[in-house]
Amino acid sequence: MPNATLLECFESPAATAFIIEHIHEEFTSMCPKTGHPDFGRITVRFEPAQKCIELKSLKLYLHSFRNEGMFFEALANRIRDDLVAAMAPRWLQVVAEFRGRGGIHTRVLTGSGSVPERYQRG
Repeated sequence: MPNATLLECFESPAATAFIIEHIHEEFTSMCPKTGHPDFGRITVRFEPAQKCIELKSLKLYLHSFRNEGMFFEALANRIRDDLVAAMAPRWLQVVAEFRGRGGIHTRVLTGSGSVPERYQRG
């Protein structure tokens, strides 16, 4: 199972608003129907309130999905929920993009809080 206890945080270093974007290019999970691997990219974009996520812990957390059979939509929402629980950011957006299978490329966007318009991008 994906392991949210791997997530570690540290105090945000700035009092002013800023955005952090982490992109994991080598994400893997498993198709719950076929057991075949799914390959993708996970982008986490957020504005910290008090805490930021520590990168090694984020990497280990994302790697904990490797042998999990989860649909893309459930996976993206699980990542969102676990990161919001760990950091309580002002807002957070998760973009899960998966390589094509059968000619269909899948992109799931989910978030917590409203992304300010100046930071919205597709």
